[in-house]
Amino acid sequence: MWEEYRDGPGGQSGFGYSWFCDLYREWVGRLKPTLRQVHTAGERVFVDYAGHSMEVIDGLTGEVRRAEVFVGVLGASSYTYAEATWTQSLPDWIAAHANMFAFFGGVTSQIVSDNLRAGITRACFHEPLVNRTYADMARHYGAAVIPARPYKPRDKAKVEVGVQVVQRWILARLRNHRFFSLAELNKAIRELVVQLNSRVMRGWGTTRRALYEQVDLPALAQLPPTPYEYAEWKRCRVNIDYHIEFDKHFYSVPFRLLRTEVEARATAKTIEIFHRGRLVAAHLRSRRPNRPTTVADHMPSSHRRYRDWTHERILREAGSIGDDTKALVEVILRSRPHPEQGFRSCIGILGLAKRYDAERLDAACARALVLGTRSYSSVATILKNRQDRKPPEPEQPSLLHENIRGPSYYH
Repeated sequence: MWEEYRDGPGGQSGFGYSWFCDLYREWVGRLKPTLRQVHTAGERVFVDYAGHSMEVIDGLTGEVRRAEVFVGVLGASSYTYAEATWTQSLPDWIAAHANMFAFFGGVTSQIVSDNLRAGITRACFHEPLVNRTYADMARHYGAAVIPARPYKPRDKAKVEVGVQVVQRWILARLRNHRFFSLAELNKAIRELVVQLNSRVMRGWGTTRRALYEQVDLPALAQLPPTPYEYAEWKRCRVNIDYHIEFDKHFYSVPFRLLRTEVEARATAKTIEIFHRGRLVAAHLRSRRPNRPTTVADHMPSSHRRYRDWTHERILREAGSIGDDTKALVEVILRSRPHPEQGFRSCIGILGLAKRYDAERLDAACARALVLGTRSYSSVATILKNRQDRKPPEPEQPSLLHENIRGPSYYH
């Protein structure tokens, strides 16, 4: 420090070494006392990102990208884990934690993290707000997230020292190496992490690995059967069509939750929807934009009945009533630009079978065919006025036959 001071501006005419040391000791005497932390075996892991990043070269384009270095240190043994990630974003932050616990072979009861924006939504001295996904990950492993106090690096001194060690003993050794993929960089980091944990620590007379095996490992909680799968959380309001929107796709919820606020948890494969902490819907995740995924049980009974009607079912139901009913339904479906446009008329005609017997309905459809009408209202009127019981009118002679010359004959 004195040499840096002397090399600085005006340092040559500044304090000599002995006077500098006297002033330094006087300054140290005015420092606030520091609470010495006692680390219980298997209790805490300290996590943070190193201040230095590593270069990775794209072998195809030659583009140079910077990779961040995640560091995790066990409190009691100082057993260290390091991994390179592309970013400090939430997905990379979560994935690094899952890989760290797999490396340790167990889980601590607490995770002490810096107030990284990806993991801590609101840094607060008294009530920090942990990101929902980060808390969900910790709950999966049976751990609790304990953020360090803002601007209090001594709360996580263990990882601060661990970061320095990683930077000096791993990143410094790799600074002149060229890496062409993140996997290649992580392979080199893993090899040096093994060497770091196998080095004898001065003052301890043993290695981090030996302390880990004797102290931390027996106290770690067991890993869950499956590693945590990254999931995003989003607050949504149920639309009037009892669907919510997530990533431009629409997923149904029970119609009773119209206009209520729910929470959607999305993994790579599934969408789970919660209302007041209770799971109310689960869907396979779809990447098709502006399309709905609807579960029939989520629909009102009236919507379900209408949704179950198809072109084939309409024709089958009409045929079971009679040939004339089927013929009228076919005419209605063919007369519309799109068959679905005639569904309501056909469903209405078939619904008349609940009020009138099949024989009368089929006779009414036959009369509608003779009259050339193609609507539900015309069939309903025929039945209401009992016109289906009238004898069929005699067939009128056609005015178009080969003996009629027509107006074109005179031109």
